[in-house]
Amino acid sequence: MDELQTAPAVAIAGCCCFLVALAVPYFVVETGSAVGAYYGAGVLSPAVPAVLAAVGIIVFAAGREGRTDPGLAAGAGIVLGLFVVGLSLAWAATVPTSLVLGLTESTLMEHHRWAVVAAALPVPLGGAWFARALGLF
Repeated sequence: MDELQTAPAVAIAGCCCFLVALAVPYFVVETGSAVGAYYGAGVLSPAVPAVLAAVGIIVFAAGREGRTDPGLAAGAGIVLGLFVVGLSLAWAATVPTSLVLGLTESTLMEHHRWAVVAAALPVPLGGAWFARALGLF
């Protein structure tokens, strides 16, 4: 297994999974304005970590393909990933439980905010694996 190809691919997949996890309520909840209230209820909007995850895809892909310095891409990817996880955690911890339970009768939405945080974890982990594969630590 070539870790220099696999590690950033894991981080890219983590970024994609994070973005998909953020899109799930638009398919589960019937009212679009309820989803807007859900995403706007926390301390900050998860749109910020979503943008960082999209940038993370570009950073990891550029590092993997050698279009930018792989060490720089790994380091930047770790930082982006930590911000994605941290900001998602801040949002998830501050969304009122009553709002989450009022969205739909599906138990999927009951655990959605924590699933979003869990989906963000492969981003910094993939970045750290990439840095380790490069021999940076």
